Amino acid sequence: MKRASSRWLSHSLFLVLLSLLTGSALGAETGFLNRRVEIAGETYRYQVFVPANWSPKEKWPVVLFLHGAGERGEDGILQTEVGIGTAIRRTVDRFPAIIVMPQCRKGVWWTDPRMETVVFQALDQSAREFNGDADRTYLAGLSMGGYGSWAFAAKYPTRFAALTVICGGVRRPSRAPAPESPAPEGDPYLAVASQVGKTPTWIFHGADDRVVPPDESRKMHQALTSLSGVVRYTEYEGVGHASWEKAFAEPELMTWMLSQRRPAAK
Repeated sequence: MKRASSRWLSHSLFLVLLSLLTGSALGAETGFLNRRVEIAGETYRYQVFVPANWSPKEKWPVVLFLHGAGERGEDGILQTEVGIGTAIRRTVDRFPAIIVMPQCRKGVWWTDPRMETVVFQALDQSAREFNGDADRTYLAGLSMGGYGSWAFAAKYPTRFAALTVICGGVRRPSRAPAPESPAPEGDPYLAVASQVGKTPTWIFHGADDRVVPPDESRKMHQALTSLSGVVRYTEYEGVGHASWEKAFAEPELMTWMLSQRRPAAK
């Protein structure tokens, strides 16, 4: 009996040790993870979502998500509570990607030079840490983050494989901080569309939005269409500003976005 008990104990200890070693070798932190970047001596917190089945043995799609004005701050968490973070918690299986969620500071917009540095440093840092695929890197944003998405997509037209812009726009509301650079002359929607080019884009807006006029998205859709862009437009009747709730609940959205790849460099 003692010999049997001893064998059982040894076997149990072996299984525990094997589990620990396997976890150390193959396992990784998953779920919503706290991360930070240091810029000019200042710390900026952000979040990264990592799927439960993440493995370093394969390259992973990466989604950069830009939140709205209400989630600005310094806690590094609030931006996960509106938009894509909420959608992940509800239907996690629909998000088989690395989701990078920086946080914009109060009083500025995403195009502020400091925030732009934070955004792309967080994106690059996450891609290195979690083996991100540069050809399957996507940009999604809502409200203020939708404005930021158009701005960054135009500034870096070869960086992203697809765009999802929700209740965003090009012309800022009068209450917003002044742009860091003068607006381009002529039609600003055509100017952005010409830079976005053939990048696959899905635009969402609520028809009853009183915060960001639906015309912002309608004009971007029209501009992209006029230039033969690859664009889809969904407008929700009877929906106000929070159109992101319906957009991120669209079963086809992530499937569509993650199926896009950045064209091979010529």
